[in-house]
Amino acid sequence: MSNKVLIQKTADYVKAKFEGEGSGHDWWHMYRVWQLAKHIAKSEKGADMTVVELGALLHDIADFKFHGHSLEAGPKAARQWLKSIGADKKTIASVEDIVRNVSFKGASFKNEFKTIDGRVVYDADKLDSIGAIGIARVFAYSGAHGNLIHHPDIKPKEFKTFEEYASYKATSVNHFYEKLLLLKDRMQTKTGKKMAARRHKIMEDYLKQFYAEWDGKL
Repeated sequence: MSNKVLIQKTADYVKAKFEGEGSGHDWWHMYRVWQLAKHIAKSEKGADMTVVELGALLHDIADFKFHGHSLEAGPKAARQWLKSIGADKKTIASVEDIVRNVSFKGASFKNEFKTIDGRVVYDADKLDSIGAIGIARVFAYSGAHGNLIHHPDIKPKEFKTFEEYASYKATSVNHFYEKLLLLKDRMQTKTGKKMAARRHKIMEDYLKQFYAEWDGKL
């Protein structure tokens, strides 16, 4: 089976599985990450486009937030799918590594990748978590999980372990400080860093406006 067919079959599979999901981890999130990853990979040397595309499409195939906080649910699901469509062992191992390491797991956890492919997909995923799209996704996720928009008496936390981060129920606004505003300085490619700077500024401006409206000043 050609790489082009592997990618198209995977895109069709992910679209069918996640279309209509309402928490911001839907097909269109996977699609945007896929497109961002291709864009970044074209600007970075040494990226394997097949691994990048498959990793982007499958990066949230079984996200720990929805699978009992299991960090192996995603790699296992990706491996099973790729085996079922005849992907070679090297490609499967590379995609597994991306899926296993791509998620943000708290401020104290450092995401590390063996290849440029992983760094490309990581940046693509994190770019979709910030900026205008990121703001929309925060509130979509919070609404789907019954989180508060904001509470002045609940302060942002810095999590020391993955378990603490995974089990904590944040307010929407605190999530900016606990994750989203940290991502600009964690980007791993030159292209990703440049794109993140603009999206970061959008979030800073949004929060200034939010607090002004919250206090009745605007």
